[in-house]
Amino acid sequence: MEFNKGFIIILALFVLLILTMMEFSKNAVWGMGAALALAVVFLILHGTVVHDKHILIRLVSWLLFLGGMFALIKLSPPPERRLPAVSAGASETTGAVTVSEGLLTGVYTEDGAVEVYAGVPYAKPPVGELRWKAPEAPEKWEGVRVCDRFAPMSMQQRGSRLVDTLSHIFVYRDYKPSLADNYVEAMSEDSLYLNIWKPAGDISGAPVLFYIHGGSLTTGQTSFHDHSGEEYARRGVVFVSAAYRLNVFGFYANSLLADEDPNGTTGNYGLLDLLRALEWVHENIAAFGGDPEKVTIAGESAGASCVGALCVSPLAKGLFRYAIAESSGITAKKPYHTFRSYTSALETGNEIMQEFSASSIDDLRAVPAEKLVNTRHQNSAMTVDGWAITEQPYLTYARGANNEQALLSGYNMHEADVFALARKVKAEDYEQALMPVLGKYAKQAARLFPPRERDKRYSFFFDAGGDAKGSFNEVYSAAWFDYSHYCWSRLLADEGRSAYLYFFNKDNGGIGSIHSGEIAYAYGNLDGRSKNYDGSDLALSETMVSYWLNFIRTGDPNGEGLPVWERFNDAPELVLELSNEVSMQPERYLELYKLIDLYQDAAEAQPSGAGE
Repeated sequence: MEFNKGFIIILALFVLLILTMMEFSKNAVWGMGAALALAVVFLILHGTVVHDKHILIRLVSWLLFLGGMFALIKLSPPPERRLPAVSAGASETTGAVTVSEGLLTGVYTEDGAVEVYAGVPYAKPPVGELRWKAPEAPEKWEGVRVCDRFAPMSMQQRGSRLVDTLSHIFVYRDYKPSLADNYVEAMSEDSLYLNIWKPAGDISGAPVLFYIHGGSLTTGQTSFHDHSGEEYARRGVVFVSAAYRLNVFGFYANSLLADEDPNGTTGNYGLLDLLRALEWVHENIAAFGGDPEKVTIAGESAGASCVGALCVSPLAKGLFRYAIAESSGITAKKPYHTFRSYTSALETGNEIMQEFSASSIDDLRAVPAEKLVNTRHQNSAMTVDGWAITEQPYLTYARGANNEQALLSGYNMHEADVFALARKVKAEDYEQALMPVLGKYAKQAARLFPPRERDKRYSFFFDAGGDAKGSFNEVYSAAWFDYSHYCWSRLLADEGRSAYLYFFNKDNGGIGSIHSGEIAYAYGNLDGRSKNYDGSDLALSETMVSYWLNFIRTGDPNGEGLPVWERFNDAPELVLELSNEVSMQPERYLELYKLIDLYQDAAEAQPSGAGE
């Protein structure tokens, strides 16, 4: 065999590039092996047969080789997997637990301190004729159901694994090359399952946390490590997380569906799922040692919006006592996101029927889930359906008819940054750019927050930038996210119910204080071995976990050894800053909130725009 040194170098570099691309895209391991095998075969054939042939033959051989490589990339996508309940994999099985539907078992964590029950059904699969219907109680089963893996996540548009890997390299900064994660999480329309983490052994009367994941009501899954319930279970809390229908499956609205529903509802199927899950918890959590009268609901982003919806839903009365909401809410007179008018919801519903050439609901129910999920129309908002939500949420608070006895909520410093990466904002365009969130008050807001560039310390790999991008991000963060928590706390305080407001502002080697940056801290899931975190991060996480657990137990986050967290009721001009130092600090956006109030009042005077 004869080999040209230049040929070997070029081949090696190309194979390395292909394998890197396959690893970044998380292709099946067999595909990577086949790519290596193909490279070896090409090397041998080139050295024995092709190397001395006419240049055209050599060119064709290269083209065939390249075509084979790219075909392997296409033919070896990541396999689907249901994730194990315990990351260590195989674990000891728990004893059987009796719930309404039958017997089930879970698994112990590696140290035996926590029992995990994953993929527990709380409703019938919402498929076929049950698509776009209120969830029904699950069927009973015979024998013992093994609950050692998370159920498939709810239907959602799959993002590119390549893009996901690049985000972990340049945004999260926690990428580690590995063949162990070359898969995608299983996904199904049959996804109404919940997970339970409990302290190991025979317990009773424990407080319960019911957690709702975020994702703009269009994405997300209960298996996400940052909101794992393991640490809370180690500290005596029964932690539950529930999946719910998303996007077109969870928040599609159509008047024909309202006509066929006995309660005349449409548009809030994902919210009805969460209500059914809470009912299941109320009926069954005592079997896991939890007290059904001591339930706290919690969520982040769209999950926090769902918490807000449960707080105003008459159907949730008596199902929980306290609420925790991180980085979103729907209490503004004109919510900026995750909420829309009923008219707008029905219009989108009609457009989707046209998109799929459906003349009836039966036609639309016949569309395969894998096709329907890729609708070009967004279904990322709840609505006033007259059943699950009966009026604009702030009106329920005005009547004192909300469900939560106390509220812990807050926002992060750089909430909007990641959502505005592709937008360039220059000083001359700055005031106009603020119009969508402040209307005619944009000019005054621009004076409060003069144009400035984004701080380079908080720049990601790609950001369109502009000399007003930093101030733009700050104002949008305050309007989209912070303001809803200020409103919510103000409404609770007006009722005389306790509200506690925080501001997360912790830098680290990962995503810092952008949207979702607080989750791993609040639920005790920082990876202490990661280069992204140091002792100050672990210390802050310990403080936050203590606050959250105290609140879950008593409705008051304060406790021995913790900096005093004053109630919003007593000091509405202050907010608890969660950073290297934890202390009450002046609320920096009070003047901006006054402008947003004026804009919101103007929006209230125009009912057709409310909730759009």
